[in-house]
Amino acid sequence: MFYQLHHIGSSEYIKKEYDENFSYPTHMHTCFELVIVLEGKMDISVNDEVYSVSRGEAVLIFPNQLHSFSSSESKHLLFIFSPKIVQSFAAKYTGKLPISSKFKLAENFISQLWELTPSDSIIEIKGLFYSICARFEKNAEFKDFYQGNNNLLMQIFSFVDKNFQSECALCDVARAIGYDHAYISRYFKKMTNMSYNGYVNVCRLNHASFLLKNTDLSILECSVECGYKSLRSFNRNFKEYFSKTPQEYRVGSI
Repeated sequence: MFYQLHHIGSSEYIKKEYDENFSYPTHMHTCFELVIVLEGKMDISVNDEVYSVSRGEAVLIFPNQLHSFSSSESKHLLFIFSPKIVQSFAAKYTGKLPISSKFKLAENFISQLWELTPSDSIIEIKGLFYSICARFEKNAEFKDFYQGNNNLLMQIFSFVDKNFQSECALCDVARAIGYDHAYISRYFKKMTNMSYNGYVNVCRLNHASFLLKNTDLSILECSVECGYKSLRSFNRNFKEYFSKTPQEYRVGSI
């Protein structure tokens, strides 16, 4: 699965993805995110809460919430969608967050989400997601939320998303957003429980997996496209992360 954040924020952005055994480190963005587990279990962290999500259960993540995914045996549907898709719902809860992000989703909603395609009318799409948000709202409690220091984290995530294919070192992000690089390093580690360089590496490998599955680029071209200056480093990091060489990964996905 290529968990892509490029172009998030367009007025009626929506992306649907299906995958198995998906894990992704802590991140945040300006869209809603809906994750439905179809089989197995997935641990989903939202801010300071970790939810164990089973078949038929879902998690609705609000804009600018820190979240991560961890699973070794699961199948799921994932939707990232702009607040414009559910504009009235988003406006109603501006400055608020749900106390719990987990809820049960009826089979008829799951079937409709499974069949949803980009060619469906935007009215039909909005209607479905408004209905799901209404189902979520029915049993949800909300609390006031102050964005605070998460603005800095959003700036870092945004910089990485735009620059991981080129110059994306710690000194580059520090220079771009006007902070000391040592402070950025400590802050990022504290907020996400992983190093800045480790996060950049995951973004690059995630993009590499997409290129290997969906393009005819050579492995060397994939490594360059993902920001690696050394094919040897790319091969080593890819094998450590996916437990397969890039070539094995490509052949296995055909």
